[in-house]
Amino acid sequence: MDNTSSRWRTIDIVVASVIAVAFGVIFWAWGLVWSATEGAFAFFPPAQTLIYGVWLLPAVVGGLVIRKPGAALYCETVAAVVSALLGSQWAGTVIPQGIVQGLGAELAFAAFRYRSFRLPTAVLAGALTGLSAALFDFFVWNVDYALGDYRIPYALLTIVSSTIIAGVGGWLLTRALANTGALDRFPAGRNRALI
Repeated sequence: MDNTSSRWRTIDIVVASVIAVAFGVIFWAWGLVWSATEGAFAFFPPAQTLIYGVWLLPAVVGGLVIRKPGAALYCETVAAVVSALLGSQWAGTVIPQGIVQGLGAELAFAAFRYRSFRLPTAVLAGALTGLSAALFDFFVWNVDYALGDYRIPYALLTIVSSTIIAGVGGWLLTRALANTGALDRFPAGRNRALI
């Protein structure tokens, strides 16, 4: 990647912000879904993390669409800030959580030097953002729970959820957006066959 292509254009900032704000609203709503589904997972509470991956989508989608260093981190962090401003039930703690999650996906894109945006890269980004989310939760939200009965299954299921929902789902969402022509000013829209 040359220096010119790594610079953020105004349109990159605008579109990344739109992605982040849209997902910030989704985050706030997803918090309501999370609370409403707690009873459905009473048989095994860590299983609720099977729906966790929705919170990790902007990191993967942002990285796939913008394709610049910092895009995954930016989108996930701004989405977390928006959800906190909207009144997330977890308050401001979601902001550092979003930063940690965004860093996970950012590592995947950086591992390929921001040159690969195919399904395997998206899956790795989903898995790493899930791992970073699981680690944050392990030490912040779940510290009082039993290790083997709750914390370990919670972490593993978070990674599975984010690999599928954020990784595969984020790739499919980006591909669907590219096919509409909405991303034609981005490599993701111009190189549809490569995503």
